[in-house]
Amino acid sequence: MPVSSFPMRWRAPLLAALLAAVLTLAWAWRDWANLSQFRLPDTDDMVRLQQIRDWLAGQSFGDLAQHRLGAAPGLEMHWSRIADLLPAGLILALTPLLGGHGAMLAAVIVSPALLFFVALWLAGTVARRLDAPPATAILLAALAYPATSLFLPGRIDHHGLQLVLILVLVRTLLGTGSVRAGAVAALAVTASLVVGLETLPLLGVAGAALALLWVAGRPGSRDRLLGFGITLPLALAGAAILFRTSGWSVPACDGFTGLLWRAAQCAAMAPAGLALFGATGSRTVRARAVAAGIAGVAVAAAVLLLAPQCLDPYGEVDPLLARLWLAEVGEAQPLFGAPPANAIAYAGLALAGLVASLVIAWRRREAGWWVLAALQFAALAITLFQLRGAYAGAMLAAPALAVTIGAARARGPLVLLAAWIAATGILYPIAATALFPPRAASGPSCTTPESLARLAALPPGHLLAPLDLGAYALAATPHAVLAAPYHRNNRGNRAMYDFFLGQPAQSEAIARAWGIDYVAFCPDDLDRFAREAREPRSLAASLRAGSVPDWLVPIGGGDAPRIYRLASRH
Repeated sequence: MPVSSFPMRWRAPLLAALLAAVLTLAWAWRDWANLSQFRLPDTDDMVRLQQIRDWLAGQSFGDLAQHRLGAAPGLEMHWSRIADLLPAGLILALTPLLGGHGAMLAAVIVSPALLFFVALWLAGTVARRLDAPPATAILLAALAYPATSLFLPGRIDHHGLQLVLILVLVRTLLGTGSVRAGAVAALAVTASLVVGLETLPLLGVAGAALALLWVAGRPGSRDRLLGFGITLPLALAGAAILFRTSGWSVPACDGFTGLLWRAAQCAAMAPAGLALFGATGSRTVRARAVAAGIAGVAVAAAVLLLAPQCLDPYGEVDPLLARLWLAEVGEAQPLFGAPPANAIAYAGLALAGLVASLVIAWRRREAGWWVLAALQFAALAITLFQLRGAYAGAMLAAPALAVTIGAARARGPLVLLAAWIAATGILYPIAATALFPPRAASGPSCTTPESLARLAALPPGHLLAPLDLGAYALAATPHAVLAAPYHRNNRGNRAMYDFFLGQPAQSEAIARAWGIDYVAFCPDDLDRFAREAREPRSLAASLRAGSVPDWLVPIGGGDAPRIYRLASRH
């Protein structure tokens, strides 16, 4: 039965469900060899899976430390439990039917699929509120690279959930406001803060938009602000009770810590104050503007005084790690510092969508389009500094590009074809790859299921490996791991770099001091470490030249990765 035969209110969710299901099945079939062995797409997905396993195995709800990572007694992660709830709930519900392995496999596939469905449906509802074609917007959102990469099977980390929360927030800002819409917006902001801070600039822009709609006297804006102002402090208070983690006292602004919560709770007084100010009587636009300006200054002051760390969340990262690791993280690279193919693939759709939204906003002079354009502009501004901003920019592009396609139909097939090409996000990485062909892979992967199985077969011990291999090994093996790509692990990560970059005698001392049993690395890692080493006789250079010190004993079975055990002291 075609989707068009269903009642209007059911068409958008049915189309969203159909697209999410079809694409998920196609992706799962393509990646089945890895998925079936729990080799997930990203290091964060692997460690998230391990976090869920630890919780289901008895680790307390508030204990988010990875006790096999870094220095004893483990690393306090900057994550939250919210993103664990859906996969863990599916595992618990499906285990009686599918067994432990089957339930976990179903969870890592179904969890991102459900979020994908919700994201597509929300894209359609946002489009409808803007009088854009919802079905076209849903189809474009389903192809909106790089946003779609957050919903691939196995992508169980929190980024897809954050994007869904941003869409919820956008939906509450459009159309006639209400107390309920304001309350939902406050819950979305709170949940987003608990989940992670990558979207914090977008939350700030959304908060400013909510206040400006009230200043302009838009229909229902006072009720929306009232609902937001009352609910936000209560929601933050509840979150501090429900989602307080073992890392609550860490003096950092990189997750839902006590430091961030205090700043957010003080900032939440601003919309509450504006709501009370507006509720006490009729106010002029000028009075509302002055009040909003004062509230904005108060929010900025609260953040600066209570949580100056929020201006530089990675300020505590060791300088060597910031230079050799953090600056090389793909999605954390600035737009103009990334390889051209990555820059086009990530930013192309977001830029096209922003241009389309600005044109429509100028022509229609409707507040909703200006709100959407402001959020798109913020996402693209984030992308200038970190490519990850393009995720939200790509998804928010769908409504405007849907309108553009609708308008192009009246201008002939060539214009319509051009509009579809510009609006189809998956075409940008294809074009970028054609223009800037990637280098051929220089060697085999060291994180294939077979490679990880070799590591897992060894007796449990303490593993020293490069960052990405360390994250995969944490989830795929019983070993404790010294280093993984997490910024709080300064000591362990620095020790790993010093091990490979230092002279062999220094490297042995590091390994002995940390109680290392195994060393593993990919041949490609040696090339990178040797280039980065200031010491020409570094361990990495020696190993690359085939000179293995006598305190490293090779463990056969393959070259990807190369695995050694530490010899006993003589």
